[in-house]
Amino acid sequence: MAPEESWVGVEDVAAHLRVAKESIYRWIDSKGFPAHRVGRLLRFKLSEVDEWVQARGGDDSGSPAPTEKAGPKAPRREPHKKRRKR
Repeated sequence: MAPEESWVGVEDVAAHLRVAKESIYRWIDSKGFPAHRVGRLLRFKLSEVDEWVQARGGDDSGSPAPTEKAGPKAPRREPHKKRRKR
């Protein structure tokens, strides 16, 4: 019998994907990133995260092409604010 997969936090997911935590929060809000709310905390299954990344095929349509210049940065979200799952 295989051991059950554990739940991880946003820091672990960001490290797993080698992206900033802010990217994870943005993807949850705008791209349907797989997150589960446990009380006030967000928890993730790395298998669901990997499936989401593979299904999207690395699509990052929110980023400018390498030859384009990026616009101004979006304001930074405060990590302690309560977020609502959409």
